[in-house]
Amino acid sequence: MGLLLAWRLAAVIISMHPVLILSFYAKIVLLKKFSKMALKAQSESSKVAAEAINNHRTVTAFYSQNRILRHFELTQAAPRQEGIRQSWLAGIGLGLSQCISHSCAGLAFWYGGYLVLHGQITSKDYFRVLSIALGTARVVADACAMTSDLTKGAQTVASVIDIFDRATNIEPNGQNGLQEKSINGDIVFSKVNFAYPTRSNVTVLRSFTLAIKAGRSTALVGPSGSGKSTIIGLIERFYDPIAGEVRIDGRNIKTYNLRSLRRHIALVDQEPALLGSTVRECITYGAEVGVTDAEVEAAARAANAHGFISGLTNGYHTSLGERGAQLSGGQKQRIAIARAIVRNPAILLLDEATSALDGKSEKVVQEALERVMVGRTTVLVAHRLSTVRKCDRIAVLEQGVVVEKGKHASLMAMGSTGKYYNLVSLQTAETNISNQ
Repeated sequence: MGLLLAWRLAAVIISMHPVLILSFYAKIVLLKKFSKMALKAQSESSKVAAEAINNHRTVTAFYSQNRILRHFELTQAAPRQEGIRQSWLAGIGLGLSQCISHSCAGLAFWYGGYLVLHGQITSKDYFRVLSIALGTARVVADACAMTSDLTKGAQTVASVIDIFDRATNIEPNGQNGLQEKSINGDIVFSKVNFAYPTRSNVTVLRSFTLAIKAGRSTALVGPSGSGKSTIIGLIERFYDPIAGEVRIDGRNIKTYNLRSLRRHIALVDQEPALLGSTVRECITYGAEVGVTDAEVEAAARAANAHGFISGLTNGYHTSLGERGAQLSGGQKQRIAIARAIVRNPAILLLDEATSALDGKSEKVVQEALERVMVGRTTVLVAHRLSTVRKCDRIAVLEQGVVVEKGKHASLMAMGSTGKYYNLVSLQTAETNISNQ
């Protein structure tokens, strides 16, 4: 277009395009590069600051504020030197780029003015050609500078699409499968083999067979890595077994609609996640819509939580902060138990629910659990064996298989030849030493 309007001026500007495009491109690339380098240089000091904030109680307790500040200043030394170096390079590089682009534009203006003055082109064509030719150089430079970003963007989009297209063997939102309004809670593990997908070469359960009767409490004990928590995950169907099957009420767990099945199951973890801004929202999280205040209070009373909740500033409407930061460990557990009670589950799963608590808190929480367990199928994973003595059945696991099962009294009667007896004896000895 520029060649048609004023070919002489257009030819001069086009001949300068490589220089113009290079200067524009250099300016854009330099700005991006220095921005990335500055962020990278600041990352170490940001880590120190974040670590100090997240662990402010420890920092304060050890009076380490000055040490943290000195460490922060040391981590700032390298970024400061890097910033000075980048400032010089940016000043020189950007200044040179601006000088070249403005010189080229000045040359175009001078030569265009010369042609207009001698009547070889009109002033209208002069401005048209300048805007077209100079604008083209900037657009080309911007496009070139965006090439790497577009490539990275395409790779990112491709990875996101791969995630969307990834097929799962367990469909959490599927509409197929049995949708039972109620279940009895009879659970059977039949010759189950299992290994986690990320460690497929390590078999956690080997031909694991166990029957858990409806309405009864079954405790799973054993050393770390024996597969206790894995059984909880299989009942919730977070995973499927490699071989064998898990049956609930005589049906393979895979035949149930997953969302419907989980409505009949409640889980209390060692570290409960309190999701919700207030106490009431935490307790009713995951429950059916329309839970009344009376039902919430009844659940809290059953969980030994009503007393401390009533003492909070706004009672059940008190905001708990992020992850329940305002509550102690025992209080969090009692809120989690109340949340499980509100669901009125047929199956209750307790995964190390008291292991992180002190003796006083453990006693209060254990009392609440014993009330909740009545009439429900309860699977209790425990490290502290004092919490499983009243269970209807105790299964001792070792290397992914059941090596002993029975009541506390019958297992203790086996004496030193029994696995459970030895576990209890070892734990009792450790408790006695720690109390001395």
